[in-house]
Amino acid sequence: MDGIDRKILTTLQKDGRLSVTDLAERVGLSPTPCARRMARLESDGIITGYSARVDPDKLGLGITVFVFAELERQSRDALDAFERAVIRFPEVLECHLMTGTRDILLKVAAADLKAFDAFLEDSLLRVPGIRSTRSSFSLRTMVSREAAPG
Repeated sequence: MDGIDRKILTTLQKDGRLSVTDLAERVGLSPTPCARRMARLESDGIITGYSARVDPDKLGLGITVFVFAELERQSRDALDAFERAVIRFPEVLECHLMTGTRDILLKVAAADLKAFDAFLEDSLLRVPGIRSTRSSFSLRTMVSREAAPG
């Protein structure tokens, strides 16, 4: 990756809806080489996709909860089984394997406390292999970046 590739990435992270022509103009290329570079960045897995950011409140998802889960075992099979289970839950926005005393960190979106309770009881706590969970409710988002630094 060179400076032009980094400009392409920075520009697309700010506005992923740019046409190739507009992107090329902003990064100082003609459209064809710009399109080739984008295709390479995509095929190399650097650009992993394009999406729209949405306001969860306006979708009726008024609360964000961070759930720490401790697993009974931390074997590859146990982690794979947990991942296969939670990937099916649309409430789970993110799932991270962690270091330290908590094995898993989930970011969960729910309409309200009742909806979160239903998710917890009817979905998450039914996943085999969970030893314990601990939840923390987000009061507000202070910083949220979609763009990678650099």
